[in-house]
Amino acid sequence: MSELAKDSRERQAGARVERYGLADMKPLALALRRHWLLAIGAAALIGPTLYGVASQSWITEQGAHGPIVLATALWLFWRRWSEVRALARPGDTRIALAAFLIVAPIYIVARIINIIEVEGFMMYGLLLVTAYWLIGWPPLRAMWFPIVYMLFIFPPPDTVVAMVTQPLKIGISQAAIDLLYGLGYPIAGSGVMIVIGQYQLLIAAACAGLNSLISLSAIGLFYIYIRHNANWRYALLLMLAIVPVAILANFTRVLALILITHYLGDEAAQGFLHGFSGMTMFLFSVLGIFAVDAAASPLRHRLARRSNPA
Repeated sequence: MSELAKDSRERQAGARVERYGLADMKPLALALRRHWLLAIGAAALIGPTLYGVASQSWITEQGAHGPIVLATALWLFWRRWSEVRALARPGDTRIALAAFLIVAPIYIVARIINIIEVEGFMMYGLLLVTAYWLIGWPPLRAMWFPIVYMLFIFPPPDTVVAMVTQPLKIGISQAAIDLLYGLGYPIAGSGVMIVIGQYQLLIAAACAGLNSLISLSAIGLFYIYIRHNANWRYALLLMLAIVPVAILANFTRVLALILITHYLGDEAAQGFLHGFSGMTMFLFSVLGIFAVDAAASPLRHRLARRSNPA
């Protein structure tokens, strides 16, 4: 057999391996039929909590990425399951029961007192415990990325939001004041309150960078995984690069809003241009991640060679 024919057959075999279809869902359908009572319980667990997350978080600017992450994460699970289902073995019932007894009470308390941030994560924890009991640890370990990626659909706790956004808000506000004051603008401020000319602005959490950090982290990780299937070291490097990119983008957004307020008035800054500036800065942030990835290509190749010395 010629080398050309051999390469052609190998490519065709690879294409067959990479093809995914509804037939890959047949084992899942059989499992749901076999554990129908468990499936009903999982649906009763997921439905109310996911509705609460969607109604309280996904309708806000900070959580608008949630539906996109949910859809792409489910696709990733479907894609990876066809590759790892041969590893499925029932997990240790004792470990699953112990984990359930720890997570379930926290979920119930959070559900009763309506702490949606804790409720969402605990609901997800119960699903992972159930998955471990059904298919064991090896498939879950192989699907580590979709599991981690799915966490982005849940809102972070308010205490974390306050702890992270307050320094960002103050730092971005002060940097914008210093820059514009140095350029001769009539601007002053204290904390997150900015006064320019006759107008006052309050830098909110949406402008402080946390929503961009979360959304960009989710999109960046998805991009890294799909495009490169990179190892965790390179993924961590890109994650760290997201932080300065998001902060720079939000600093630019705050500058734009201050200048819009100064030249066009408060109504212009708080109306359509406010949302438009957010979308524009988010787009430039995503492009910034792509640029960082392109610049870090030599490092990615070096890490790949180190992981696969052969």
